[in-house]
Amino acid sequence: KREETADRLVDTAFTLFAAHGYEAVTMEQIAAAADVAKGTLYNYFPVKEALLSHRLHADLSAALPGLFADLAALPGRIDRLRAFLHASAAYNERARDYLAPYLHYRLSRPVDTLGRDHRSGLDPIYTRLLADAQAAGEIRQELPVQRLADYLAFMHLGTLLRWLRTPDSSLAAEFDAMLDLFIDGARAGRQP
Repeated sequence: KREETADRLVDTAFTLFAAHGYEAVTMEQIAAAADVAKGTLYNYFPVKEALLSHRLHADLSAALPGLFADLAALPGRIDRLRAFLHASAAYNERARDYLAPYLHYRLSRPVDTLGRDHRSGLDPIYTRLLADAQAAGEIRQELPVQRLADYLAFMHLGTLLRWLRTPDSSLAAEFDAMLDLFIDGARAGRQP
């Protein structure tokens, strides 16, 4: 019941965001449109950005089974990483209007008052994809996979932030450059 109510509140909010723009919509308008008391809305979502976080994380969770099935059809593990990043780019391009407030919210409170982690969910995805690449011998095996996943997640975040500042750039192309740097390194003359 609680999850259904949260989902209904988020659906109402996103309907209002689509109609009026994210910045123009207030929490009071969301509560009124959802036919709940303001206090109820605030009990579920203390700030408007929490609604974004709920939706973006739910979308990622819902997409993962199909995405992993598609990725498994690709022969190379690096190809799978690149395909995942391209899928992420396509989603983020559609959600661009929400990314800056979402990222600000997420980075300003990585853990809430109950100790719950507010990370996006990319860490276990990167860990899985990189572990597969290590097992296939496509990337170095002497580095712990969790460290590699952390590095890649931070590069992902930095790439998103850079892309948000450059409206005419392609996020897929930015992710390609990021992945090439991650895989090949930055040293001149380095042999692949």
